Amino acid sequence: MIDRRMFLFTGAAAAGAAWLAMPAGAAAPAADPRFRLSPAQWRKRLGPDAYAVLREEATERPGSSRLLKEHRAGLFTCAGCGLPVYSSRTKYDSGTGWPSFWAALPGATATSVDTKLGFERVEEHCRRCGGHLGHIFDDGPKPTGKRHCINGLALRFVPGKAA
Repeated sequence: MIDRRMFLFTGAAAAGAAWLAMPAGAAAPAADPRFRLSPAQWRKRLGPDAYAVLREEATERPGSSRLLKEHRAGLFTCAGCGLPVYSSRTKYDSGTGWPSFWAALPGATATSVDTKLGFERVEEHCRRCGGHLGHIFDDGPKPTGKRHCINGLALRFVPGKAA
């Protein structure tokens, strides 16, 4: 006979197993035909860690990005296709362990709804190649109140004049 405790434990275990078995996400489709590459081509272009972030929507460990301490003027570009996506003028220290920005460059990114953790988040992708950049939250500074929490592996920094 199954009592209530066993029923709840079994249900929670089954739900956890189903969540762990969910397939990894995939990057948004590339808007630019030059970046409609096969997984093997993307792996060769990016390397294993950047591939996992940009093409499989993985998240790097907090505090691991060399871009956290990048404070020079310049542009942050998509590591997949080189499209400028953020200006150093909008970068700030959020204390979260990931490079954070209060706005993307106009027209540089696209968003989708991510429910992989069981609740809705706003996922941000490169507009040109579809690569996963990170997520946008409503706890950022003025003037937008947004925090673009971005994986450093999804970006390259180009020093110089900021947009």
